[in-house]
This record gives sequence, structure tokens and C-alpha cells, in this order.
Amino acid sequence: MQKLLFDFITKYVSLTEEEKNAIVSLDIFRSVKKGTILLKEGQRSKDSYFVLKGCIRTYYVVDCEEKTTAFHTEMEALTPLCVINNAPSTYYISCLEDTVLTISNADMEAAINRKFPKFDTLCKMMSEEILARQQFDFDEFKTSSPEQRYLSLLQRRPDLVQRVPQHQLANYLGIQPQSLSRLRARLVKKNR
Repeated sequence: MQKLLFDFITKYVSLTEEEKNAIVSLDIFRSVKKGTILLKEGQRSKDSYFVLKGCIRTYYVVDCEEKTTAFHTEMEALTPLCVINNAPSTYYISCLEDTVLTISNADMEAAINRKFPKFDTLCKMMSEEILARQQFDFDEFKTSSPEQRYLSLLQRRPDLVQRVPQHQLANYLGIQPQSLSRLRARLVKKNR
């Protein structure tokens, strides 16, 4: 799993053996079973996540109903808002598959950034990419129909259709599972 992380990092910055050893010494690699809840509403946490293998989901519970807001898969980072604002979490994070993660915290990150300033550059670059992607996703969600959202999902993240239960996928798209079934059937019929 270390190699996966190092390969990802070297897309942004080159790593020396000393830097690789420093990352390994942090003991950040974790294997987590499907169904594990990493963060619960009301819980405080200092943990940030980076998915090496698997899929995690963020969701709120509103009026006893889950509202899925994101899926994070391979090579995607997630720092929960509660880490940044030092407040209880307002949402949940759970593993949809057996998942391999790196789990770090601000103290670990600050220490490694002091010792190796290029990691600070890496974090800034990744943060900018994440922010831009989230803004694009939000804008697209607000300005598109359910069918357009589904077609975009098929184009940009086709793996989710196979990996995520239909009711969670429908919820993420902002529609009912029955509507997603009808939408899929209509698209199949249209493409014949």
C-alpha cells in the first residue's frame, strides 16, 4: 500500500528515500472493514483520510433518513469539517467496502511539513484540486436534471454504479431509488 501512496505523491512532488521513510514511520496505514463507521454525527475527530483502496461515503441523517453527499474512492482525500472547525461532526463517514486508508492528523502533518517543506506544497496543491472539484460538483448538481446528473456520473465515475448500492446512488443523485430504476430503463430503451 505504501507504493500506491508514493506513486500518487510523485505525481506532484518527487520523494527521497528519507522522505518515504518519514512517511512510513508515521504509522498511518489502516485496513478497515466494510460497514465500519469512521465518524459519527456529534463525534469530535482530528483524523483526515486518504483512500488507497476501497470506497467511503459521507452522509447526513435528516428526519431519520440518510442523505448521501459524497463517495471517496482510490486516491481521494477527505478532511472532515469537524477537524477544521474543532467542533462535533454534523455528518457520518462510513466504509462501503473493505478499505485501506491513511489516517493522519494536523499535528502529524505539521511535523512532517516542518521537516520536509515540499509536503506543505503538496497539501496546498491537493487542497486546491479538491476545492475546485467540489465547486464543480456542487454547481453541476444545482444546475442539472437528475438524468443529466446520472449521465455525468456514468461519464466521470462509472465505477460507482457497480460499487455503490442503488438506494445510496439514487440518494446521492437527489432522487428516489424507483426514479433511478425508471431513468436507467428509459436510457436503455433510448439507446437501442
